Amino acid sequence: MATAKDIDRLLESFVERGLPGCSLKVMQRGETLYEGYFGVADRDTGAPVTKTSLFRQASMSKIPLYTAMMMLYERGKFLLSDPVGDYLPQWKASRKYVRQPNGYVKVVPTERPITIRDTLSMKCGLPYCNSAAPTEDITLRGMQECMKPLWEKGHYTLQEQLSAMSEAPLACEPGTHWMYGFSSELAAGILEKVCDKPANEALKELLFAPLGMENTAALFFGDAEQRMVSLYALDEKGEYAPGPGFFDKKHRPGEENEAGWARLFSNVEDYSRLMQMLACGGAYGGLRLMSPGTIDLMRANGLDAAQQRDFPEEGYGYGYGVRTLTDNAAGNLNGSPGAFGWTGGFGTWCEADPKEGLSIVYMHNLIPNDEGYYHPRVRTISYGLL
Repeated sequence: MATAKDIDRLLESFVERGLPGCSLKVMQRGETLYEGYFGVADRDTGAPVTKTSLFRQASMSKIPLYTAMMMLYERGKFLLSDPVGDYLPQWKASRKYVRQPNGYVKVVPTERPITIRDTLSMKCGLPYCNSAAPTEDITLRGMQECMKPLWEKGHYTLQEQLSAMSEAPLACEPGTHWMYGFSSELAAGILEKVCDKPANEALKELLFAPLGMENTAALFFGDAEQRMVSLYALDEKGEYAPGPGFFDKKHRPGEENEAGWARLFSNVEDYSRLMQMLACGGAYGGLRLMSPGTIDLMRANGLDAAQQRDFPEEGYGYGYGVRTLTDNAAGNLNGSPGAFGWTGGFGTWCEADPKEGLSIVYMHNLIPNDEGYYHPRVRTISYGLL
């Protein structure tokens, strides 16, 4: 069994290893089992990581997004089998690349439209396209052509991005392959249409306000920018140096800073409220936001045998916006089958375990995030508390 002192020593060792700073909160059925803050938020000032420190969530922004979508689903706002084009008309018809026996590639109509299920399960057939960097990937090249006018413009809304990208041919037939990427933009666009407001306003109304997540947002407010931990990246000497500042541009208010759906920033206190709600059958602090059955659907592995080969993580499958533990032995994991969560590209990580009513939320901000070293250790020792 692990103790709080064991976790203290582990997180201290992270800082000794070179990690600037980190935070962790472990909760079970409304009770805090562990909470700790280590290292500095900024190496130049020496300001410590504290309870109020904010971290860039990057892809961990998807759990609030997909949770909100499942909440709307159980309220009858849409069916998972609905075509995306019912909500985003420019997506009514799709095309895909097909490689012929002679090696040539042609573009043909897809056999069926992209559905909401496809977007929630990362099966829309489009990866991410975040830069104009040269690539041999024909799908990315097509997406780059679609995005070029918006990149030249310098700023764009989510709906403008969706309209532009609707012309991009897919890498495969919708629903046939797991492919991490643009599905989340489609989900955010549907959220906007169903709620008739910007995605992040909808997230605040559906989740952040009811759960008291006052420090979670996409755009800076009050002193939020000052409370954001500094981002560090490995330099050519293998040492951590200040990371690029352009990642924070999208968090600054103003049309000139827009770049589609802006990801979120948060802290372990706020994010633990969300993960506790998911771990405890949809309820938190006496308030019920979802039904347990909807959460069970969200975390059910939806990958077939072929799609499982697309998924990069041993011991896990993929549900709607979350990976879900399917094989303890394959993943060398001591958690419960059905536990689910996700990772952010800068080093945030979370997991909810409905069997134990357990939530684990860990945060640091690094490039690369070195998740293979930090996250398994945090997961293992957190379960050791039980």
